[in-house]
Amino acid sequence: MKKKIYMAFLLSLAMGFVTGCGESAKPSDTVQTDKNYIKPDKKIQSLEEGLSVVRFEGNYGFDGFLEQGGASSDNGVVEYLSSALMSNIPKLLMGQSPFGCSTLSVKHTEGGNLFGRNFDWNTCNALIVSARPEEGYASVSTVNTDFIQAGGLDISRLPDTAQAIIGLYTPLDGMNEEGLAVSVNMIEDSATIEQDTDKPDITTTTAIRLLLDKASDVEEALELLSQYDFHASMGMMVHLALSDAQGNSVAVEYIDNEMVVTETPVVTNFYLAEGVKYGVGTLQSHTRYDILNEALEGAEAMTEADVRDALDSVGKDNFGEFESTEWSIVMNQETKELTYYHRENYKHGYTILVE
Repeated sequence: MKKKIYMAFLLSLAMGFVTGCGESAKPSDTVQTDKNYIKPDKKIQSLEEGLSVVRFEGNYGFDGFLEQGGASSDNGVVEYLSSALMSNIPKLLMGQSPFGCSTLSVKHTEGGNLFGRNFDWNTCNALIVSARPEEGYASVSTVNTDFIQAGGLDISRLPDTAQAIIGLYTPLDGMNEEGLAVSVNMIEDSATIEQDTDKPDITTTTAIRLLLDKASDVEEALELLSQYDFHASMGMMVHLALSDAQGNSVAVEYIDNEMVVTETPVVTNFYLAEGVKYGVGTLQSHTRYDILNEALEGAEAMTEADVRDALDSVGKDNFGEFESTEWSIVMNQETKELTYYHRENYKHGYTILVE
């Protein structure tokens, strides 16, 4: 089976699915030079244990995915990947463990806007995917590869190209070249999201890919989401935090399968929409929400270091739990840079340009 998978992806390479890029880091003339810039390559690079990065350029079939109606389940996404890429990808399984997250959106002291994101979960393997599609916006997004099992195997056993393509369909957050930032945050609730009309279908992770590929700002993102039936990946209740380069910031929630939009600079893990669901979620998520709002009070703008420190203040090490903040990201929506901090080491970041 491994040989078949490998040969199938060699075939996809020969048909022009992928083009590579150089290995050396070379920041643009307009960016700060004191950052640790990373230049992703088509081969997966390990930055440190549990954190890797890869580059994909070309056609990963997402337009075809949308044109054939999308998918109403994670299995439907897998079936499309297997067919479109002409490969025998083993059945992919999405994990069921809950995760916590925190996000904030704020003006930057040097102009533009910043978006911060914590991903809280058990120790896991994260893959950063830098993408330049043939059609659509370039983006950088993040995948928890532990959520995905290929035929019972860790997907790291698959070729780098296969991992990159799977990652493109399973992002949990990211930013595109227009400065649109997206994050999915879980809500601990027995309800889920299963819209059922005559619209094409998207799952949680393919919704994020849709927005990163096709939306330039929050308004376009909301219009796009309204055109699809949303189905929660892994059966989890989630909401989306959206922020754009103009400073617009909202939470998108689905209550009784109806999309509800709430303007807010902070999103954690409880419902923000007014009504009977407001506040449902974990107690700790309310604490993190309050801490981040306090950080924003009286601050018309923040530096990237301020946002990093705000994320640190709500990291899991502050709460004495077995979980950790596996990655934090400070996204500069003006310069289109994402700086990653891994497992609450806020003294060392990796900066990647959307290009």
